[in-house]
Amino acid sequence: MSSPLKGIKILDLTHMLAGPYGTMVLADLGAEIIKIEPPLKGEITRNLLKNDPDYSVDGVGAYHLTLGRNKKSLTLDLKSDPGKHIFYQLVKKADVVIDNFSSGVTKRLKIDHETLKTHNEKIISCSISGFGEDAESNRPAYDNVIQGVSGLMSLTGLNQENPVKSGVPISDLSTGLFAIIGILTALRKKEVTGIGEKIDISMLDCQASLLNYMATMHLISGKDPEPIGNEHPVHTPFNSYKTADGFIILSVVHEDFWPNLVKALDLKDLDKEEYKSATGRSKDRVEIDSVLQKIFITNSSDHWLKILNDHRVPCGPVNKLSEVFNDPDLIKRDMIVEVIQPSGKAVKMPGNPLKIGDAKTEYKSSPELGEHSAEILNNWLGMTDDQIAELKEENII
Repeated sequence: MSSPLKGIKILDLTHMLAGPYGTMVLADLGAEIIKIEPPLKGEITRNLLKNDPDYSVDGVGAYHLTLGRNKKSLTLDLKSDPGKHIFYQLVKKADVVIDNFSSGVTKRLKIDHETLKTHNEKIISCSISGFGEDAESNRPAYDNVIQGVSGLMSLTGLNQENPVKSGVPISDLSTGLFAIIGILTALRKKEVTGIGEKIDISMLDCQASLLNYMATMHLISGKDPEPIGNEHPVHTPFNSYKTADGFIILSVVHEDFWPNLVKALDLKDLDKEEYKSATGRSKDRVEIDSVLQKIFITNSSDHWLKILNDHRVPCGPVNKLSEVFNDPDLIKRDMIVEVIQPSGKAVKMPGNPLKIGDAKTEYKSSPELGEHSAEILNNWLGMTDDQIAELKEENII
């Protein structure tokens, strides 16, 4: 089976993480991603960590090694009239244009949806910004800023005095995924109607959506939830516990799991009528967690995980990344892949989590700056070598 999105052509104007992560997934699925970058320096993530001895290979940092895979690079000066003219010609051949400029930038550059559809009425444009195209103010928006503004950070950590951001840039990454959903939805609509679409993605909107039932709880009650670490506002026990050699987590989210836990650990003192309900256990959360902690510290994580799994109690280790990427299921499902670089070196990175039929993801190394400029201008627009050379001479590409 060919790649699911083979034949879909996407012009990628994104930078940093939210947009590039979304287009990376689309590239993994077979879309032709043309990463349009400023001449000379390229997009910002291309240069991050490139000189770090621990986190780079052949002068390419971990960001670009990962986010740039399976993409093609075209350098183009969009601030120049010739560069803009070339871009409009490319738009006529494309299915999608995606950017994550600050709100107002696409209009200023004359690459907003209203302008693009005069060149291609079927074009789909997707703009990612911090607060949406109709934002009240043009505030800077990075992942940690959005985590704070959205309230996400107020829910994370051990107490109100020390708010903590997520360990991964969840605002950026989830926004990239919402952008993919929007693009695929618009492609489906175009297939049916023949009409293009404008997609407006706000990072703040995406985080508000992810608050989900916790937001509904707040909007019903008017109460601001407080951070409770690894606990849960409804379920008990639901926490992390220190063992003799690490940490494990428990997730007793169904009433049937409580008697299993009581039996597994011989918790005679906790085998009470009031503890048969989540409400009853939550009232004595501190006492229950204290009893469990005193038990778990006496032996290894593997010891307790075997006992808990044998009794069908939801549990797991708190793995370090060195342990995660030795997981046999991740390996079996091609989630640790080797991407061969131009030098022949193999770089390991997370693979594509989407398994669709018998399609198999192929991985190509991230492009050098402008590596595919001549190829794209020739194949897409039919430009000659002399025309391309002249554009290079004028620093348009």
